[in-house]
Amino acid sequence: MSVERSQDPRVFDAQAQLRELRDIKVVVFHPDNRDGLLLIQQLQRIGCQVQAFWPPLRTLPDRTEVVFLAIRPDALNVDFDWLRGAEAPTVIAVVDFENPTIINAVIAAQARAVLPLPIRNFGLLSTLVVAREVRSVIRAQQKHIERANARLQAARKVADAKLILSRLHGVDDAEAYRMIRSQAMSKRTTVEEIAAAIISADGVLSFQGERRQAS
Repeated sequence: MSVERSQDPRVFDAQAQLRELRDIKVVVFHPDNRDGLLLIQQLQRIGCQVQAFWPPLRTLPDRTEVVFLAIRPDALNVDFDWLRGAEAPTVIAVVDFENPTIINAVIAAQARAVLPLPIRNFGLLSTLVVAREVRSVIRAQQKHIERANARLQAARKVADAKLILSRLHGVDDAEAYRMIRSQAMSKRTTVEEIAAAIISADGVLSFQGERRQAS
């Protein structure tokens, strides 16, 4: 009896992530104790390239992809520059108890997963895979939002430029857009750049007209 293989793309994504884990660079910020040692050993068994430090560094080693960050009462300051920006690593918070202060620190660290102590023989792999996938989804959503905002801003510029041309030349919306597109083609540039130039020129002319009237 043959077993039909699942075609769910999420299965193959998980398999690809498991393979990728063998090459990723991981930094462990954890005190040099039993849990810290077990965490490092398990990551090395997975195949990760691991570096460990305590206390946390202000600057990460080059090409760090994942950070395991111990959230402890004696080290709650998580205001690190490497937590911000498009290239921020995947952060996994390591905690040994819960209270509002610890939870706030976990959120401030923008952790994508939480690894409870003590370190066990299971759970680390799943936590690592899920955290990286969550970060990947969030980054894709952010890029989608950025592209959507850019398209919206471009559309607004074109709409404003068409209004200017309609006012100056007495043409309708379609003809105004044709004029913008024609200029873009002749200058080998984009419609958005021509629209921005029209808006800028109109602003300069309006300013000069206001100065003449004032004088």
